[in-house]
Amino acid sequence: MVACYHARVTFSDPVFPRLEGARARAMWRMLCKRSTDLEVVASDLEADTQGGRAHWEARYTFGATGRKVHNVIDATFRFEDGLIVEHRDVFDFWRWSRMAIGPAGALLGWTPILRGVVRGQAKKALDAFVARGS
Repeated sequence: MVACYHARVTFSDPVFPRLEGARARAMWRMLCKRSTDLEVVASDLEADTQGGRAHWEARYTFGATGRKVHNVIDATFRFEDGLIVEHRDVFDFWRWSRMAIGPAGALLGWTPILRGVVRGQAKKALDAFVARGS
């Protein structure tokens, strides 16, 4: 993903609502570096010179809890200069939180409160990763 991103890329998903440029690329580096068992399968790929979309499924162990996750994601892309300048991932946060967090995710995953907590932890992890220059 890092190699496919335009210098001015913007990325968003339910956990990282708006990342730009170097931070979007750093997110992918962090996720891949931290994972020991990440498996991604893409399907239903469609693209033209303006943009595209894809369905992808990621399987991994969520580091904070050690729980197995199977996340189902639909992505849309907008291209500029042959690179991704806008990338939006959509997935069911409540479904994800039940797998990643467990009972608390099942009870609170639909609430803005848990989403805010997860976003805050993700931002803090990305800030630390960037600060280390990783």
